[in-house]
Amino acid sequence: MKTITKYLPILFLLIVINGYAQKADLIVFNAKIHTLDNNNTITEAIAVSNGKIIKTGSSNDLLKLKTKTTTVIDAKGGTIIPGLFDSHMHIIRGGRFYNTELRWDGVRSLKRALAMLREQAQRTPQGQWVRVVGGWNAYQFEEKRLPTLDEINEATGNVPTFILHLYGHAYLNKAGIAALKIDATTPNPNAGLIEKDIYGNPTGMLVAEPNAFILYSTLSKLPELTTEEKINSTKQFMSEMNRLGVTAIMDAGGGFQNYPDDYGITGKLCEENALTVRMPYYLFAQKAGNELADYTKWISSVEIGDGCDVPSDGVKKFGKMPKMEYHVQGGGENLVMSAGDFENFDKPRPELSPAMEGQLKAVLSLLIKNRWPFRIHATYNESISRFLNVIEEIDNEIPLNGLLWFFDHAETVSTENLQRIKALNGGIAIQHRMAYQGEAFIKRYGKQAAANTVPLKKMMEMGIKVGMGTDGTRVASYNPWVGIYWLTTGKTLGGLKYMNEENILDRTTALKLFTQGSAQLINLDSDRGMLKKNYLADFTILSDDYFSVPENTILNMEAKLTVVNGKVVYANDEYRAYAVPQPKAIPEWSPVNYFGGYQKN
Repeated sequence: MKTITKYLPILFLLIVINGYAQKADLIVFNAKIHTLDNNNTITEAIAVSNGKIIKTGSSNDLLKLKTKTTTVIDAKGGTIIPGLFDSHMHIIRGGRFYNTELRWDGVRSLKRALAMLREQAQRTPQGQWVRVVGGWNAYQFEEKRLPTLDEINEATGNVPTFILHLYGHAYLNKAGIAALKIDATTPNPNAGLIEKDIYGNPTGMLVAEPNAFILYSTLSKLPELTTEEKINSTKQFMSEMNRLGVTAIMDAGGGFQNYPDDYGITGKLCEENALTVRMPYYLFAQKAGNELADYTKWISSVEIGDGCDVPSDGVKKFGKMPKMEYHVQGGGENLVMSAGDFENFDKPRPELSPAMEGQLKAVLSLLIKNRWPFRIHATYNESISRFLNVIEEIDNEIPLNGLLWFFDHAETVSTENLQRIKALNGGIAIQHRMAYQGEAFIKRYGKQAAANTVPLKKMMEMGIKVGMGTDGTRVASYNPWVGIYWLTTGKTLGGLKYMNEENILDRTTALKLFTQGSAQLINLDSDRGMLKKNYLADFTILSDDYFSVPENTILNMEAKLTVVNGKVVYANDEYRAYAVPQPKAIPEWSPVNYFGGYQKN
């Protein structure tokens, strides 16, 4: 009896704690919840406490968990899915510039695109530029063609304008040429072409031959926003991603995205608990010849997984909220400049330097020795073969031994190289770049080669980890639903069905690549990607029933309401009462205030 009495206080405390744990902060009911668990269970309510799911089930059962402080949301029969996880995007860089950019993503006619250009030029103040920075192609327009320089000049007049088309070329209007002081004497930069007319004068066309440095470097010369405007811009971009149902993004670095200087905005937002997207990020080497020195410096000063990673809602009575990830995840996607095989399918495949292997081995050996995960940009099978030669050689000297690593893109990877990737326990992050470049790929390599690009089913059948992403914002759009449309239809954005039937995925499998698949790439799938007890409360109420709508409707999918870490971070007008209102974009002339981001029409 004394023994039982001794433990009564502990038993009482456990009962109290358990009682609190079963009371919900948030309950969403009257829904069609696709949990994406191993049985693809569909249920109707979800309860959340301290940023995690405490139960799913019937509305009647879960409503019993509410208290006076519980937020209760009626989903009105709406479809709920886990939050989307983009395995490859450039959100940190994209957020800094989002408020400056006029987006043609989703615009269905060139006539409308040019009208938007004209309207934005009229409101852009002196000293600033009109910018259209990727996320579109000619085939999305009903005219099925690119704009001409004459059309761009007519629309923009004396306002400097830069328009990026994929990583193939960019347009400068006459005012932009003058602002950058480009003339007949300006030399071509390394691996780029300033197109000239028959008189030797610049036309305004900048061509990536064979890589995108000329495009990156020109963009870097355009005026930046103030710190206050960058903070607002990043918040606007995160909200835009939440509007599309995205709750996590692996940031892949990017050209002219210097660490740590260009990470101050997202770092500040993390410290203020103001991130609305989980954001593990990779460090991208910037300067040819200095890559090994950069990674040596970063390894000595940065711990993998270390970051501000603060609880999203402070300390609760019985513990902390789960972390909002914001930390260095590893090295890449660029490890050495000599390994960059840019995917401009309008041009021949670039031949990588003979010096690449030695440079890559030095960097990879350093990363592997120090147990740094890594990712490698790799478009072409020929490049992948050479990269694998280096990785296999290092593995014989310094075993990978389960270290996380993966290729990005891998559009033309062969079965033989997939076997080698599998043997090294590597993964692949794929993107919907072929939705934007399928037509160009077919013109250069033929319909048969395109039909197996990307070889999705082969990757999955072999048990290779595969995660889906967008590669937004400068090539493809940041809209994940374009990627899901591509996965489930085998079609380009222009409606051309090019993919073999064997590579086209059913809608559930496609969605899992954008949730569990991305998490698996970095071993985070034990608490996300499904909606079940003890998993992170990251989910979204969709605008339509993704599983039953016509295929073209997938392109217009968005969220009615998005929850990250148990907190409502986005709500449309129907659910506006549950979210903090988003302030207007600054500066006032920002295209975001007039057009928003991804266009529906």
